[in-house]
Amino acid sequence: MLQAMRNKMHGWPSIVLLGVCVFAMSFFGIETYFMSHADSFVAKVGKQEISQQDFQNGLNRARENAHNKLGDQFDATVFEKPEVKLQVLGDLIDQQLLLKANDDWGLRVPDEAVRSSIAALPWLQQNGQFDPSTYRTWLEGQRKTPEMFQNDVRSSLAISLLPEAISDSTITSDAQVDQLLSLLAQRRDLRYFLLPRPALADNQVSDAQVEAYYKAHLADYMNPEQVSVKYIEVDGSTLKLDATPSDDDLKKRYADEKQRFVQPEQRLVSHILINVPANATPDQQKAALAKAEKIAADANPGDFAKLAAQDSEDLGSKRQGGDLGWLEKGVTNPAFDAAMFALQKGQISKPILSPDGYHIIWLRDVRSGESKPFAEVRDQLVKEATAADRDRSYNDIAGKMSDNTYQNPASLEPAAQALSLPIKSTDLFSRKGGEGLAANPKVIAAAFSDDVLVQSNNSSLIDLGNDHSVVIHVDKHVPAAARPLADVRADVQKKILDERIAAAGKKLSDDALARLDKGEAMPAVATALGAQVKSVIEATRQSTDVPAVLLTQAFLMPHPASGKSQFAAVDMKDGTYALLAVDKVQGGDLSKIPPEQRDSLRQQMTQAYGAEATRELLELLKANTKIKINNSLM
Repeated sequence: MLQAMRNKMHGWPSIVLLGVCVFAMSFFGIETYFMSHADSFVAKVGKQEISQQDFQNGLNRARENAHNKLGDQFDATVFEKPEVKLQVLGDLIDQQLLLKANDDWGLRVPDEAVRSSIAALPWLQQNGQFDPSTYRTWLEGQRKTPEMFQNDVRSSLAISLLPEAISDSTITSDAQVDQLLSLLAQRRDLRYFLLPRPALADNQVSDAQVEAYYKAHLADYMNPEQVSVKYIEVDGSTLKLDATPSDDDLKKRYADEKQRFVQPEQRLVSHILINVPANATPDQQKAALAKAEKIAADANPGDFAKLAAQDSEDLGSKRQGGDLGWLEKGVTNPAFDAAMFALQKGQISKPILSPDGYHIIWLRDVRSGESKPFAEVRDQLVKEATAADRDRSYNDIAGKMSDNTYQNPASLEPAAQALSLPIKSTDLFSRKGGEGLAANPKVIAAAFSDDVLVQSNNSSLIDLGNDHSVVIHVDKHVPAAARPLADVRADVQKKILDERIAAAGKKLSDDALARLDKGEAMPAVATALGAQVKSVIEATRQSTDVPAVLLTQAFLMPHPASGKSQFAAVDMKDGTYALLAVDKVQGGDLSKIPPEQRDSLRQQMTQAYGAEATRELLELLKANTKIKINNSLM
């Protein structure tokens, strides 16, 4: 074909055409003719991408939260629905919008807030107090530096920075509180009577009726789709190590890492903070400095705590008189660190500028660093060495398990033989999960995924946390199927009779309601139907002497006109009906509302108004931000 083209390519038109082609390939790149560009992100918010891994992590967190909250009621199939995936992605998009707004408006998480959040973490405390040694050990276990963890905490706090600022600036008036309290504590005068369960004149159900009902309600008599899986697992906690570390190995580790076992110098510090607004003007900076200098000039050890409680703008420490506890180098920001370690015991610093504002620092005490002897830390070294060996062994086996099961997708046998791992199995379970491993949301999601269930492949490595991973393969698959009519005949007959009784009860209640609406007296109607009227004066939403279904309906009904009543027929959800009258409505008696209840309601209303204002802000940000979603990658 090329020779034929060459034979026909003569003259200047051919030369021009060839030149255009060469220019196009040179300008755009020849690879564009052979490959197309495909976006790899699930969503893009402005310039910020949300990767598939980000989305999957968000989906896993939502799935695990739902599982923890719902327990046995959890249904993993919910997270396969497009609308739920979109909701999870929407939350991730909202987070990116809030972070971008923080940057645009100069909002940042203060170092003090990061420090306070870390200090409040219960696993970093000893006897209720933040313990630096525990913190260092925990960081080593997580393979993170203090800066890395502080950045993680700062990012998590940054997401709530704007919502909290909006909530803090939201005002709920006394009138708004009174209005809602009056509604919540509303009182209603009620009358009601319960209709007797109707007796059926015809309680015969034919085979044809049973079959027709069964076919019409087949979805109510289905056994759910189920699978059982085979799996191989590696669990770091059960791995047997070749040998325990010798004293020589431990001493070498101690010598190599001796700096870790030196208790660093610590300083007992209090401070007073004068905030400097983000993007402050020169006048604002001067005013803050002047205020800080005046406080520093007046401060002395005898009244420092009083001044801090009075003037400090660090809400986390002012109630404790500015007390920050024992600090070591690297815990605070560099400017604060340098000033703190330049002071002598008992000294009070001049104002020190940091990203948070101006600090006046009082160095109350000094605790010198000292080295812990080998004997004191030997157990810790054994534990760390053993944990490191176990981590290496776990990572090695998990990696090989992942590679082998990927290379042999049709069976777990090759990986099991190569790694000497037993193949275990689960009982049948549905999309709602089962027992043991089958209760894990990640395992449920994998078992019913297209790749594992339909394509009959091994799953990818499923990380269950705490150095525990599995790979699964579907063993049995039982499709959803209707239960035989013979097995459910008695239930179908009962349902048919129950529906007849409910229909008869509904007609009876409708007829009684029509009589009441025409003006017949409620006692007379009740007596004619073999019932008795009960009255409840000033019922509230919390009343316990009225059936819950009736009480709910009573507070949904409109206010009656003066001298008249509002009537309703109420389905009691047990096959019977009741007739209800609302005779009078009064607002709540606000004089009986305790102050603490009023304060609690105000706080809840403020949070609700703040949440609504945040939602409106997010809608505005979305309208002014280019957002692209790749539904195909969800």
